[in-house]
Amino acid sequence: MNKKSSGRPYLVEISRISRGIESSGLADVDLSVYTYVTNVSLYSGEDDFFAVTGDYAVREIGGKLYRFDYEAGSGSGNIRYVVNGIIAAASAGILLLLLYVYREIIVPFDRMKELPRELARGRLTMPMKQGKSRYFGEFFWGIDLLRESIEQQKNRELELLRERKRLHLSLLHDIKNPLLAIKLYSKALARGLYSDRDKQIEAAESIDRNADEIESFVSQMVSSSREDFFDMEVCMGEFYLSHLINRICSYNSERFRLSGVNFSIQKIPDCLLRGDPERAAEVLQNIIENAVKYGDGKLISVSFSEEEGCILIAVKNSGCTLSESEQPHIFESFWRGSNSGNAPGCGLGLFICRRLMNKMGGDIFASSEGGYMTVTSVFPKS
Repeated sequence: MNKKSSGRPYLVEISRISRGIESSGLADVDLSVYTYVTNVSLYSGEDDFFAVTGDYAVREIGGKLYRFDYEAGSGSGNIRYVVNGIIAAASAGILLLLLYVYREIIVPFDRMKELPRELARGRLTMPMKQGKSRYFGEFFWGIDLLRESIEQQKNRELELLRERKRLHLSLLHDIKNPLLAIKLYSKALARGLYSDRDKQIEAAESIDRNADEIESFVSQMVSSSREDFFDMEVCMGEFYLSHLINRICSYNSERFRLSGVNFSIQKIPDCLLRGDPERAAEVLQNIIENAVKYGDGKLISVSFSEEEGCILIAVKNSGCTLSESEQPHIFESFWRGSNSGNAPGCGLGLFICRRLMNKMGGDIFASSEGGYMTVTSVFPKS
């Protein structure tokens, strides 16, 4: 048995039978002694290709063609079984994969597409089902937190609106009495009903007292309209400065790279700060947004320093055109500087920053020099 036929033993038997046919003829061939060859017959070459089944080989012996039908052996059959098994396993695997994709991705995504619409319609009372999807479970959890936050904010605004309306009605009612007294005294003075000088002075003083009372009521109304609306909640805790700055980097790095802004951050002296990490990120992001709006878009840098147990985070931008007389007002609500131009906004960004920093036990201040504006937020170290 040569090397070429070692893996195909039926070829050895065909060779032996061929020699037997050549020496003594087909009639003397005993196929019972052979394992693989099952039949030998003269081959005319006219067989229908599509009708032929099984394995066979054709040999020319003594000027005639002989067809040798054979079985390739158990090894080939095992290979077929193995191949068929692999195909079946692969098909089952693909089917399971498609089922997994349907259950874990398509079905949750189909549920997810309705969430923004439901939130936009104000349907905030129904909780979102988190599900067990490893891909969207956390997303549903986040959406549910957003829903709860919006619902709480909505209820809080409604409550503030009710309280403010109740206060305004009460103050308006209280204003009526001093206002009526002012009108009466002013009419009496206009008609000369008080001829006595002392009576005239008394009437004027009464008008002044009632005017002061009305001014006090108006101040209360203005205060309730401005301050209560910005009564933001702060959840005090501890966070690392590096985590805060990494969040700011993730928000802005790619954006500034595409817009061509030279955005740089000094090496971070990592330490533990005290405050609300979400509100701290909001403060820094508001400062950076102001730098983008009112700067020239060339330079925005973030630097750090330490003073008296506090970390100072300074955000500096080029292109400051704000006058010195306007700088003391930049943290006031609804105030916008002369450099605002057509930039969108309502003058609340830095006001909100100051309120949040005060609530977190910190501070915020601003300075300008040489065409650069620097807004510095002060965070207490833990």
